[in-house]
Amino acid sequence: MDSAFFSDLLASIAERGRSVLKLSPWPRDAQDRAGSLADMCRALLSGRGEASGVALASEILARYRSLDDDDKAAFFRALAEDFGADRARIEGALARWTATGGETAAAELHYASEPRRQELFRRMNRAPGGTSALVAMRADLIEAMRDDRGLAVLDGDFVHLFNSWFNRGFLVLRRIDWSSPAAILEKIIRYEAVHEIRGWDDLRRRIDSVDRRCYAFFHPALVDEPLIFVEVALTVTPPAAIAPLLAERRAHVAQDKARVATFYSISNCQQGLSGVSFGNFLIKQVVEEIRRELPRIETFVTLSPVPGLRPWVESSDDPTVETLAQKVRDVALDPDWPTKPESEAAMRKAIEPLAAHYFVRARRPDGRVVDPVARFHLGNGARLERINPAGDLSDKGLAESFGVMVNYQYDLAEIERNHEAFANQGVVAASSAVKKLAPGAKPRVPAAALPPP
Repeated sequence: MDSAFFSDLLASIAERGRSVLKLSPWPRDAQDRAGSLADMCRALLSGRGEASGVALASEILARYRSLDDDDKAAFFRALAEDFGADRARIEGALARWTATGGETAAAELHYASEPRRQELFRRMNRAPGGTSALVAMRADLIEAMRDDRGLAVLDGDFVHLFNSWFNRGFLVLRRIDWSSPAAILEKIIRYEAVHEIRGWDDLRRRIDSVDRRCYAFFHPALVDEPLIFVEVALTVTPPAAIAPLLAERRAHVAQDKARVATFYSISNCQQGLSGVSFGNFLIKQVVEEIRRELPRIETFVTLSPVPGLRPWVESSDDPTVETLAQKVRDVALDPDWPTKPESEAAMRKAIEPLAAHYFVRARRPDGRVVDPVARFHLGNGARLERINPAGDLSDKGLAESFGVMVNYQYDLAEIERNHEAFANQGVVAASSAVKKLAPGAKPRVPAAALPPP
């Protein structure tokens, strides 16, 4: 109700502000539109009136949406090149700080060095629906960056602001069940990025069964628009494969029998918020929610994909595991290998130690762990608990990892220690069983040379 009230209020302010604006006509020539929009942005930054500012911000966002991809890219280039920090202001602030060294001068230098783009985005955000529009704008920017890496400076401004606007204090955790609004349920189906939801019946099995849970983070500025959600299965023991969890006909686990909460799918919903971390907060808060509801749950694990494994195996030149990698590649030449017992056994024998090496010892040239999902969970303080060779034999699972899935365990007593060791020394927390599988010696990477994981 409060969100709707303020949205209506902003819309009213914007409408009144239009009466005092003197907007130039929208150019007919598409090539001139990006420049015209940049001029409107300059006017927005120089204006002081609240009502006219809200109205102008609304008009900028509306006109931006009418641009085609090429004109959006031109507009982004204008923002990157012409809306940076004010050099003269920086030089003046630097001179004052050099002369006095005082806190006031330091603060002035800090604010002087901020790119003008950031204040521009703050003013755009005052428009009705401004936050949603800016998230969508950043999604367009991410696509434009594929062809123009010079736009990365603009992307950095978005990420800087979004990390503040979407910090944990603003996020609301909501459980998603069959009574949730249909608009939200439709988005859960659409946004599921790990294991496709095949229609309403499949969704109901995942969120309305006695042994299933689904939780999502929401932001007050994005009404009924989930930012990230996690699907949870309550099980007796940690699962080793995804198919039994998703089976249409499966035995349900009674709540008093469940001892494990398995996070089997985590999906980010907004491309424009990629790089803004919600997952670590989501997992930890869901753990607390489940512990309060079901105190008998003792173990919290994931059943996670390994999206980087197959590309790494197919391109690896690591002599430590070349023999194992070649065996895996040879078996995989037969697309029917999972249905042939001898081939499946040969794959299992080679892929387990190879995957262990991939997680525990393999590194990218910059020193980081290769797998993106591993970086996420290990960075959150989880422990790599078990490798499951036939965890996902779907077409997607075979294409990503030869069918391998893994369990990461969130041991509440060890999370902080694991996180610190991974963040500071790049140490991968892994069970003794996984470590014993990995062949070869641990690479010697100086701790000081390691970037943030």
